Amino acid sequence: MTGIDKIGTMTQSSAVIQNALHKNQSSKFADLLKSAQEKAAAPSGLSNNAADYSHISSSQVLQEGRLNGDFKSGFDKTFIHAADKNAAPQGAAANGSVRPNGKKIDKTSKLYEKSMEMESFFVKMMVDSMRKTVHSATTDSFAKSMYQDMLYDEYTTSLTKQAGFGLADQIYLELAR
Repeated sequence: MTGIDKIGTMTQSSAVIQNALHKNQSSKFADLLKSAQEKAAAPSGLSNNAADYSHISSSQVLQEGRLNGDFKSGFDKTFIHAADKNAAPQGAAANGSVRPNGKKIDKTSKLYEKSMEMESFFVKMMVDSMRKTVHSATTDSFAKSMYQDMLYDEYTTSLTKQAGFGLADQIYLELAR
């Protein structure tokens, strides 16, 4: 066998190995996809907990209304007490020109959760505008700016939960009419 024949045999065997690995990974992915489709087609009477989806990913990822891979904290289960079902408006909703006239807010509802997300979006815009006024002495890399933005997303979520601006209350009262 000449040197050229040996090289040809080595590259062919390398290609065969790569092809076998590709087929193996493809079949594993197809099995995972089939399993996920079977879970999705299962009767809706099954519980929607982490055990049902343990073969796909962690329980934090597959919450309703969230994207797979979205690890940002949300507003679900923020308000869980019985008193939260009949809460008085606070912040701007209680003090603003639009009087709630004794209306109560169900802070455990999906509508209020989405109202909190909308308030968080407005707070994020405000915080981003404030961040633009601060100049950094160093140049920001893409990774640094991405993680800093993720950090400020968490800050705004926490601020929305704790500050009591009342914007979510106003949104809820307006949409619940």
